[in-house]
Amino acid sequence: MARDTEKRRAELRAKLLEIAEIEVREKGVQSLRARALAEQAGCAVGAIYNVFDDLTGLILALNGRTFQRLGASVSEEVDQSGGAPVDKLIIMGHAYLRFATDNPNLWRALFDVEMTADGIVPVWYLEELGRLFAIIAAPLAQMHPKAEPAELDLMTRTLFSSVHGIVLLGLERRISGVPTERIKEMITFLLTRFSEGP
Repeated sequence: MARDTEKRRAELRAKLLEIAEIEVREKGVQSLRARALAEQAGCAVGAIYNVFDDLTGLILALNGRTFQRLGASVSEEVDQSGGAPVDKLIIMGHAYLRFATDNPNLWRALFDVEMTADGIVPVWYLEELGRLFAIIAAPLAQMHPKAEPAELDLMTRTLFSSVHGIVLLGLERRISGVPTERIKEMITFLLTRFSEGP
C-alpha cells in the first residue's frame, strides 16, 4: 500500500513538473497558478502540496531540471571541442548564450526565485548548481594549477557572473548592456582578456 502511494506521488510530481515546464516555457514563471496546474493535472489543489511544499518548491524542482539541461548542453559542446582551456571557456560562454536565447523563460526562472547565499536553499539545488560550476572550474584549474580551492571557486563564480551579466543585460536590451548582436563577441572578448591575466 505504501509503495502504491509513493508511486502515485511520484507520478503526480512528474506530471506537475511537465505541465509547469510547458507553462513556464510559454509564459514565464510568474504565470504559474496552483489552481490551473491542478486542473491540467486532474487533481485537487491540495494534492500539489502533498508532493511539493509550495509553488516555490515546484519551481525549484523545475529549475533543477533546467540546470541539468543547461549543464548537459554546455558539457556536450565542450566535449566535442578540443583546444586550450580558454577556448573551452569561450565555447561554454557561447553555449550559455544559446541556451538563454533558445529557452528564455526557463532560463529566467533560474534567477527569478529569490534565494540568497545566507538563506535556506535545498542541498540538492546547491548540488545542481555545483555541477554546473564544476564544468566551468575544470578549464580554470588547468589555467591556474596552483590556485587554492577557495580561489578557484571565486574565479568560477566571477566568470559565471560576468558572462551571465553580459547575456542578461544584452538580451533584455538594457541601456547598460551590449547590443544583442554583439553579445557573443563580448563574451569572447571577456574570456580572452581574462586568460591573458593582468
